[in-house]
Amino acid sequence: MGEAGGSRMREDVRTRPADPAGEIPLSFSQEFLCLFDKGREDGPFGARYTIVCGWWVRGTVDADVLQRALDDLVVRHEALRTRVIRDPGNRHQRVFPPSSASLRVRDLPGVAPHDRQRRAEELLIELETAAHGADELPLIRAVLGRFDDDDAVLALIAHHSAVDEWSMKVAIRDLAMLYAVRAGHERLTPPEVHQYREYVAWDRARDGSPAADRSRAYWREKLSGARLVPTRTDIARSAGAPKATAAYRFVLGADTTAAVLALARSTRSSAFIVMLSAYLVFLRRSTGATDLTVTTFTSGRDQERFQGTIGPCIDQLPLRTDIAGCRTLRDVIARARGTCFEAYAHALPFGQVLQEAPEMGAAFAGDRTAVLSFQVFRFPLVLEREIIGELEYSELHRRLSQPVTTEIPDGGLWTLDIEPSGEMAGSLWYNTNLFVADTIESLVAEFRALLGELLSAPDAPLP
Repeated sequence: MGEAGGSRMREDVRTRPADPAGEIPLSFSQEFLCLFDKGREDGPFGARYTIVCGWWVRGTVDADVLQRALDDLVVRHEALRTRVIRDPGNRHQRVFPPSSASLRVRDLPGVAPHDRQRRAEELLIELETAAHGADELPLIRAVLGRFDDDDAVLALIAHHSAVDEWSMKVAIRDLAMLYAVRAGHERLTPPEVHQYREYVAWDRARDGSPAADRSRAYWREKLSGARLVPTRTDIARSAGAPKATAAYRFVLGADTTAAVLALARSTRSSAFIVMLSAYLVFLRRSTGATDLTVTTFTSGRDQERFQGTIGPCIDQLPLRTDIAGCRTLRDVIARARGTCFEAYAHALPFGQVLQEAPEMGAAFAGDRTAVLSFQVFRFPLVLEREIIGELEYSELHRRLSQPVTTEIPDGGLWTLDIEPSGEMAGSLWYNTNLFVADTIESLVAEFRALLGELLSAPDAPLP
């Protein structure tokens, strides 16, 4: 679509009348989630498909002011009071009037300063085991854990049908500003917000564009004959084992992270591309294959106006890379770099990509296999010792593994997050009805060992 056409489309989206009582279409990402819908208790609309994040708050927090700010957040962002109506004949979403969000204050007395990190993480783990259904509006709640009058951890819990990880960064930034305004700092008013319904309208409008047609043709050719790389499970799906999700967490030290970033600079790539390349070498060694297709995630927020939007914009993206003939890690990086640039330039909702390569989706249904997605996060909205009003906020970075956490729909997910400290915090989330803990720990240990070997000699022959 040319620039003039793109401008007209953006104007149409912005000027559509808002009808809070009316039916709003689902985004394509939400439609794809409906394929995994298993009712009220399980699946992406179940009571455990949530996101829980925590932040350190230094300074005296007024709980009454925090409650009013939290309610302001619900007013500000429609997605937090939107219900997905999953009638198979008429799937849509509906925005409801604002209501007060739950805020609980927990006193955590007698915890020594050096033990507070662990106690704060334990609080988040406890919150992740609680149910929070997709029909319980508003879809966000908060817990303030007080260690003393000037040291607290603030946890936000939101249903994943309303938010993604990026949304949680937006939520804490806006909440901090709204608290400051309520506390008398009126000039800290948050910027204009674009509602998720606008994102949905844009998402739908681009579907019929020439650019989308070109992207479909690209994926049809690119994924011809492709199969997502499967990981053999410990337990067959047909065994019917009870499903839960666990998270095994680990840390890559500052030296490793520095080596990744240096290699990214020297290859004109990114930390994600370097880590993806190491993962492709890992898959080649474990499977013997060189034509490798894995999935990652996009933020879905290439349009700048949606960077402050709360809503589930995240989507999956397949990356197919043939590393046959690659002699060194640098060779793999060059291939992966080309793959990523092409894929992101042709990004479509994952459900639409699968329509062009339906055979690729068979990997999701293997009785003894599962798909592990791979993602490196670098969010632009991380709060790190940032003073907003009279309070200082810092993200709580997590280290504790846990046998039960919030749900992922199927398989597993590698996540790596580069922290302000210079360390790279990693986790491997997995369905416990498919994998046992020892297998996951072994996978992580093998990948870490290989990563260290590759980074120490990126021009050496591949192991």
